[in-house]
Amino acid sequence: MFSMQPIGVVHSPYTKTDQIPRGLGAEHRAEGVLEIRPEFEAGLTDIDGFSHLYVIWVFDRSSRCELLGTPPTDTRPHGVFATRSPRRPNPIGLTVVELRRRDGLDLHVRGVDMLDGTPVLDIKPYLSSIPVEHLRRGWLDEVEKRTPQS
Repeated sequence: MFSMQPIGVVHSPYTKTDQIPRGLGAEHRAEGVLEIRPEFEAGLTDIDGFSHLYVIWVFDRSSRCELLGTPPTDTRPHGVFATRSPRRPNPIGLTVVELRRRDGLDLHVRGVDMLDGTPVLDIKPYLSSIPVEHLRRGWLDEVEKRTPQS
């Protein structure tokens, strides 16, 4: 058994899940603030040198797990580990945000897709050495091919 304590909280314009853009072509451009608890301030040293961050957070308002589910972008069910569903065995979320600026304990970011008040478990600098041409998008590629472009 293990337990985790939040290092901070998300301040977001979203108060209900249906306000968060989702599905094919969803763009996460909303701005928000990651408010870090004072005891973790030293951990923010040098963070402002990074343009993007991974934010690891808790789906604290998700109450159940579904191993198979049909996402809003498809008519077929997919395994939870092949989706971004909040109904997970461990309710952990992962989002990449753009760091706009740091103001003391507040990280002003763009790209939030979390509800206001969401607990933040960890932050890591976004680093990727995988070239775009080597990335695969699984079933989402199939859905995009079937969806007419406007």
